[in-house]
Amino acid sequence: MASSFSSSPIFISTETLRTILTHQTLMNHIQTNLPKVSTFLQTPIRQHYNLSHHSSLLLMPSWSSSSSFPYIGVKLVTHFPQNSSLNLPGVQGSYVLFNSTNGQTLASMDSTELTLYRTSCVSGLGSKYLSRDDSEVLVMVGAGSLAPHLIRAHFSARPSLRKVLIWNRTVEKAKTLAQNLRESDEFSGLGLSFEGVECLDEVVGFGDIVSCATNSEMPLVKGERLKVGAHLDLVGSFKHSMKECDDEALRRGKVFVDNEAAMVEAGELVGAFERRVIKKNEIGGSLLELVSGDKVGRTSLEEITVFKSVGSAVVDMLAAQFVYETYTKR
Repeated sequence: MASSFSSSPIFISTETLRTILTHQTLMNHIQTNLPKVSTFLQTPIRQHYNLSHHSSLLLMPSWSSSSSFPYIGVKLVTHFPQNSSLNLPGVQGSYVLFNSTNGQTLASMDSTELTLYRTSCVSGLGSKYLSRDDSEVLVMVGAGSLAPHLIRAHFSARPSLRKVLIWNRTVEKAKTLAQNLRESDEFSGLGLSFEGVECLDEVVGFGDIVSCATNSEMPLVKGERLKVGAHLDLVGSFKHSMKECDDEALRRGKVFVDNEAAMVEAGELVGAFERRVIKKNEIGGSLLELVSGDKVGRTSLEEITVFKSVGSAVVDMLAAQFVYETYTKR
């Protein structure tokens, strides 16, 4: 995995990062390498500081104890959800990569873009194990910066998709995203349609896959409306006050997580545990367990599956490693 290190730190711009990453290649990289690096990466739980009622700072470090993967990485992230009114991303940050054998700074890169790819690829990989092979309709809940990435990742996992229905609190944002994707060259000729919708309750039942990326503190997806065999992908919440689905969705579904932190951070799960809707030992497994084959994902066409992700420094490290090594080999 290791590559030759440059003598001085490099900066990998957002534009360069976009020429390196695709959702399919990063999903493949995570799937192949997650079981390997999980044995020697040290990843303390992320540090979360409230800067104000709305804004927060997150630090996510990780380091390797293996000379075959000589990296230390730290992601620094700010979360300012009010930024949409300023036409700025709600989540911004930097990722810094060091050499773990001598401490040398190797590279820094835009962790805003890195996180969009990493987060969506974790959802896409979860979908690969948990959604139905014949999934045709994706309901995208939220139309922020993560939404188009999630759509691309789910389509990479399930090229059977034929229709994407996009909902957002501000209807115009959903319709604008649908129009932009319709006019995008990358989806031309693939038989995929995009539509902005006004009422989530009316369309959520059509979703073979329902993917949520919002900051909602009120449940948006009602479990009673999920169709039999649906896969629910929950990305947005990372605090106890946040929740994107109700208890019934978790009660009806078999729940998986990207990593154990989801069980102590995600509002949907923490609340459901407290109310005894589900128990911790009823969680079906983690992404690592799915990828390594230690746990089985979907077991029937009728089963409803739920995947809750909060992010992890391990997957951040894999994404940064992939970008850095690809860049230095050019």
